[in-house]
Amino acid sequence: MTLEQFSYDNKIVRNFAVATMVWGIVAMLVGLLIALQLPFPGLNFDAHTTFGRLRPLHTNAVIFAFVGNGMFMGVYYSLQRLMKARMFSDVLSKIHFWGWQLIIVSAALTLPFGITAGKEYAELEWPIDIAIALIWVVFGINMFGTIIKRRERHLYVAVWFYIATVVTVAVLHIVNSIELPISLTKSYSVYAGVQDALVQWWYGHNAVAFFLTTPFLGLMYYFLPKAVNRPVYSYRLSIIHFWALIFLYIWAGPHHLLYTALPDWAQSLGVVFSVMLIAPSWGGMINGLLTLRGAWDKVRDNVELKFFVVAVTAYGMATFEGPLLSLKSVNAVAHFTDWIVGHVHIGGMGWNGFLTFGILYWLIPRIYNTSLFSKKLAGFHFWIGTLGIMFYAIPMYFAGFTQHFMWKEFTEDGVLRYPNFLETVVQIVPMYKLRALGGFLYLTGALVMVYNLVKTAYSGKLIANEAAEAAALEKVYVAHDGSHWHRWIERKPVQLLIASLVVILIGGMVELIPTFMVKSNVPTIASVHPYTPLELQGRDIYVREGCYTCHSQMIRPFRFETERYGEYSKPGEFVYDHPFQWGSKRTGPDLHREGGRYPNSWHYNHMEDPRTMSPGSIMPPYAFMIEDDLDTTTTAAKIRAMQTLGVPYPEGYDAKANADLMKQADAISANLLKDGIKVMSNKEIVAIIAYLQRMGTDIKGEKNVEQK
Repeated sequence: MTLEQFSYDNKIVRNFAVATMVWGIVAMLVGLLIALQLPFPGLNFDAHTTFGRLRPLHTNAVIFAFVGNGMFMGVYYSLQRLMKARMFSDVLSKIHFWGWQLIIVSAALTLPFGITAGKEYAELEWPIDIAIALIWVVFGINMFGTIIKRRERHLYVAVWFYIATVVTVAVLHIVNSIELPISLTKSYSVYAGVQDALVQWWYGHNAVAFFLTTPFLGLMYYFLPKAVNRPVYSYRLSIIHFWALIFLYIWAGPHHLLYTALPDWAQSLGVVFSVMLIAPSWGGMINGLLTLRGAWDKVRDNVELKFFVVAVTAYGMATFEGPLLSLKSVNAVAHFTDWIVGHVHIGGMGWNGFLTFGILYWLIPRIYNTSLFSKKLAGFHFWIGTLGIMFYAIPMYFAGFTQHFMWKEFTEDGVLRYPNFLETVVQIVPMYKLRALGGFLYLTGALVMVYNLVKTAYSGKLIANEAAEAAALEKVYVAHDGSHWHRWIERKPVQLLIASLVVILIGGMVELIPTFMVKSNVPTIASVHPYTPLELQGRDIYVREGCYTCHSQMIRPFRFETERYGEYSKPGEFVYDHPFQWGSKRTGPDLHREGGRYPNSWHYNHMEDPRTMSPGSIMPPYAFMIEDDLDTTTTAAKIRAMQTLGVPYPEGYDAKANADLMKQADAISANLLKDGIKVMSNKEIVAIIAYLQRMGTDIKGEKNVEQK
């Protein structure tokens, strides 16, 4: 048998490793800042550093910059060795790396300036969305090209997860990112209200599933057995884990929208499949942990194994908690509270973070042909990082329970015990401080890791092209050789890709198509009318400032919510909302019935300095809106875009929209003047007041609701 000589490309692995560490520190620094902004609102320094603008920057930096680069680092290292082949194209590898870094920089340059699509985990505007799709295609071509030219017939389980990741993320990103641009920096989602919410959380939940979970399960299946130097515990369990996971996960998105205006049948589907998810998820966790059977002495002496064990355990905890939170009785307690924040960070910090740290500790010494600079520093990182996770998550669980039980408590006379939402905020400020301490500890550990790995790299030399040899893959083989039935598909990557695509499309199509095609899923309400031009501009400012990160616009049909906020939300109220703004966290009160609750002067003073109207508030000030002019040059284009999306403005209305805008603005300005507040009609503050005063006013109660 003739062996072919080739080399592995370690330079691209090194590049992604460096990017992982750099962007990881940036993401954690931004996360620490926004964690501190909650108990110390003075840290909202200016318009570009408010919580609402930085929170999307933090989430995108963690998901796409830190975790994304970590994923690519692990995939490029493991895929070459699993396929016994160099990456398909060094040029595509470089385009992928630099293109991805450019996307990250673009996000960092746009989000703090309020250039956002206003959808969680999908805030980046349309030019960046296109760039993400193109670079993802580059990655896919490079990956499949490598698989096609492989010298190893068998596709190991890690590769199955990589393939499912590539195909599913592409589908999710494209479907959720269909937008109608009106300029280079502004677009509207083509979906509205209930339909937009379903698409967003079909994407949002499965971005967690197929960007933060499946590729990292692939990495777990490669690096954990490598670190412990023994095969994965069960081949059959890995088959069940893979197919059950990718089939069930895609259905679970609606569990983010329980008790909302989403149709009940879609909510129920989300619950059923979320509960079933615990089986394959724990199957994967068990497969990982049992790979360590009889080798726990190695965990004591091997720092990367410590990180792997905690990571897999955190994966098990998060994937138990997810199905638990999808139960309606539990969701009623947790939704909109900080419990969800704790849950998300168990996955992000424990599963993704610690697995990435473990891979870095295992990988860097090997590609630099040296040993780790300091095992003591790595051990310190492990323990302080673990403490950081605990100090972060536990206070968030306490905060979540505190919020819910204060929100729902009634006195013996049948009135809310805490009618002022701010009372619940003040109560949990100490827990926010502990959460920030946890983030600081976690960041400290990451900084220690960077120092340790930089010193490790300097003590060795990068093996940029690692020599290897393997026999060429035979072109002809017997279709069935008596081995396990699953070998057939493992040896045919195109079939595996197609099968994965079919499996993930089933759930998405069953949930999405009826919601769009069956009119009764979103009954219209006769009294609901399009936003006025000024209200539309104000809504865009609301989206720009990321108000959905702290406020919901969805009153659930619970007595304690209707007593506090007003009539529960109806599906037909959101038919003109592009994008929807239901939110997923209440750091402040729900705003769906905000219209008419307070006079214009209250909103003006509250936006200028929230603490003058609400002592103890942790909301950032928005005084810059008083000085900034409203950009009315975009009004006509926005009206035309809305018309294209089906909003029933009269034909030719775009030509006179600004006249109506100024008429309404003048009325608000005159009203403010009566209360001694002098403000020009063309200021942003006037537009945001117009929007706030409109919210939830189209219906006044059940007797006025006409659904058709």
